[in-house]
Amino acid sequence: MIKGFFGHLGVVGRHRRMVLRHCRKAGIFWQGIRHDLSKYSPSEFWAGVRYYQGNRSPNEKERELYGYSSAWLHHKGRNRHHFEYWTDYNPKTKKVEPVEMPLQYTAEMFCDRVAASKIYNGKNYTDKFPLAYFERGNVTRQIHPATAQQLHHWLQLLATEGEAAAFSHIRRVLKEKQS
Repeated sequence: MIKGFFGHLGVVGRHRRMVLRHCRKAGIFWQGIRHDLSKYSPSEFWAGVRYYQGNRSPNEKERELYGYSSAWLHHKGRNRHHFEYWTDYNPKTKKVEPVEMPLQYTAEMFCDRVAASKIYNGKNYTDKFPLAYFERGNVTRQIHPATAQQLHHWLQLLATEGEAAAFSHIRRVLKEKQS
């Protein structure tokens, strides 16, 4: 339990600091400050301690054991940088469907994915990892097509041209959107 406590606390702290740096590079500094604060809430933090493994999200372990992750359900409902947050009931189709994410949250999602890839892959990380992770799960995701296209474009830019080019492009797109 002690190893899980300090291990999880360390991973969350490193991840948040890295996301903050990325958000600053993307021009969304204040989102970086607020990023993933719900991970310190009891329902998310203690599940993270209990299912801590160090090499992947504790939510994966909780999901394997119970078929769902209560910590993830809590997290995705409070953090707008997750596409799962952006679903709503469509009165025409009478189904829950994905909604296009505002651009600033798509940018934060990009920062989050890059940071998570760096944390979990350590010294083996390359700028191609976040794109490969996105493409592996793309078939089963319920993400709005425009949001998926935007994120995929940014991840491809990262994979082919590197961080500096990707963050420069994101800043430019966000500025144009504000104008």
